Amino acid sequence: MPVPLSHSRPEDLEEVRERLEAANPKRGTALSVGVFDGVHQGHVFLLERLKGKASERDLVPGVITFLVHPRNVLHPERKLPCLSSREERLRLLRRRVDLVVELPFTKKLADLRARDFVKMLREHLDLKMLVMGPDFALGRGREGDASFLRKLGEELGFEVEVVPPLVIRGRRVSSSAIREALSSGDIETANAMLGRSYSLEGVVVRGASRGRVLGFPTANIAPDPQKLLPARGVYAALAFVNQRFYKAAVNIGIRPTFESSEEITIEAFLIGFEGELYGAECKLHFVKRLREERRFPSAEELISQIRRDVEKASEILAGEEIEDEGS
Repeated sequence: MPVPLSHSRPEDLEEVRERLEAANPKRGTALSVGVFDGVHQGHVFLLERLKGKASERDLVPGVITFLVHPRNVLHPERKLPCLSSREERLRLLRRRVDLVVELPFTKKLADLRARDFVKMLREHLDLKMLVMGPDFALGRGREGDASFLRKLGEELGFEVEVVPPLVIRGRRVSSSAIREALSSGDIETANAMLGRSYSLEGVVVRGASRGRVLGFPTANIAPDPQKLLPARGVYAALAFVNQRFYKAAVNIGIRPTFESSEEITIEAFLIGFEGELYGAECKLHFVKRLREERRFPSAEELISQIRRDVEKASEILAGEEIEDEGS
């Protein structure tokens, strides 16, 4: 029999109920709830603990995640750029746990009391254990913190496991810390926290053909507009296109030597590639920032600098490999 919801009409949450019911885990579950943006090393650390606890109790390890970031629903005027696309996030989560349930996040769901949300997990997913980070909270006004959920667990019959944060390079791993690193061009810290190279993926589109004139034809990438762009500058990256990897020197910026437009472009010079790429899907895996973007007094000085950038990128990327393109 459905558990009554004390603060929301059933029809307001019908899709949530349907998705939870459709998951049908067959036996009790150990769950973690969150956005899991980036599925970074901190998330992996938590999910490994989740799997271990689930295995000890013969439970199904799973996560509850959301179609969109809650902040972008509650504060659309301050939209948060994502570290991973929806497809990337789901793919990475499914590699880690047996059950991934994606829920629509709405203001109605945000207004749901923690008790009522957890009751839904008990009813539809047979929740036996909730695994969470130390700062996690759910429900209206973030009322469902660790203390609240432990008391609720004693009442409803589930355990609560709090996993400590993971620290890398002296910093606590979090999606916010990774965004800060990328926004400052610190690709190496971001990659260490992610556990893989940060990537942007998109279709190769026609640009101003300035690179071709300079002798360095570039692929102009149109990435997912919701993904965070690293700081403006020149990067060493590996480009995956037409089922092959190429070393690349990538410029993210506004091309100040020639143009005054504030529109940011992503231009990748694929070392050793010849031919046309218009319309092809290209994925860039960022390895290191070479320099900031700057304006050059002449085209000749810019060309000399591009040559140096390409040489440096080649050196940095020598022996660099991406173990699994799907990652």
